[in-house]
Amino acid sequence: MAQNEKLAELSAAGVSVWLDDLSRDRIRSGSLADLIATHSVVGVTTNPTIFQGALSKGHAYDDQIKELAARGADVDAAIRTITTDDVRAACDVFAEVFDRSGGVDGRVSIEVDPRLAFDADATVAQAIELWKIVDRPNLFIKIPATEEGLPAITKVIAEGISVNVTLIFSVERYRSVMGAYLDGLRNARIAGHDLARIHSVASFFVSRVDTEIDKRLEAIGTPEALELRGKAGIANAHLAYAAYQDVFTNGAHTSTFDNLSSSGGNRQRPLWASTGVKNPDYSDTMYITELVAPNTVNTLPEKTLEAYADHGELRGDAVSGKAGEAQAVFDKLSAVGIDLDDVFAVLEREGVEKFEKSWDELLSATKAELETTGSN
Repeated sequence: MAQNEKLAELSAAGVSVWLDDLSRDRIRSGSLADLIATHSVVGVTTNPTIFQGALSKGHAYDDQIKELAARGADVDAAIRTITTDDVRAACDVFAEVFDRSGGVDGRVSIEVDPRLAFDADATVAQAIELWKIVDRPNLFIKIPATEEGLPAITKVIAEGISVNVTLIFSVERYRSVMGAYLDGLRNARIAGHDLARIHSVASFFVSRVDTEIDKRLEAIGTPEALELRGKAGIANAHLAYAAYQDVFTNGAHTSTFDNLSSSGGNRQRPLWASTGVKNPDYSDTMYITELVAPNTVNTLPEKTLEAYADHGELRGDAVSGKAGEAQAVFDKLSAVGIDLDDVFAVLEREGVEKFEKSWDELLSATKAELETTGSN
């Protein structure tokens, strides 16, 4: 099967196309393999909301839940078994991509329990447990970029475990994430781990920034404020990429990475997350077209992936050298009264809360299934 031309061109421009979805039906039906073969998909991300949606639809998990109920598994053990089985199977689907890319792509992410987002030690313990259970080299453990998550990132990387850092909203926090990763590599080298086998991405959320800031701009209501709608998310990502270049690609602060690179250390690539467009007035591919840059990942909901395959437009590198323009957008946002620090604090808190809510729904639904099945 031939690759979609538009997505193949996007990949050739340095963007790794990952799917923001996973389910047992998608694996068993061959849908995931088809997307690899026809849509240049080279990775998958999951989160509690995705798993909750997968388990709530259809009957793909019925037999396993029946078996787990017969064994007397509690709800936490059941969820751990179900989700790690799906992720392991997806890792196997991507094994060839992983080998072909030298370990850069072919990655599948699984998130630690979101209820641990503010508990570093518990996050580390569960990350190590998930790494051992899935037992695949192309796994990423997702850890949220809360303040408590930063030391957990360092400790997990130091164990030789690859990490997808999630829920990053501000450039300031992103710089802290890069620092945590580099500290982890340094400690991994001391512990004798092969740095070349450790990879990481930093998931920088985009559309949620526009959703929150647009709401505030509309409340202000002035022409100057309304003119800025739909510009903050992309500007924020452009500033994030400039920070990435500063740390990893011949910038003012690359000496630490250069030292680790000589021992096999890999760059922590920026990953654009939350790239499904929420506002129907905006182009449904804007968070792809405006975020093309070398050594990046764009993780797409299937609807957005198909939209780009149908009518996406590649305009080359749309990010490098745009930091000045992006900062000008932020200056204008501040000038009309947007409190950016508050925006990012709200987005992080709500991000954790949304994942916790989905996880609680997942636990409740699975508990009910276990109880129903066990009583039959």
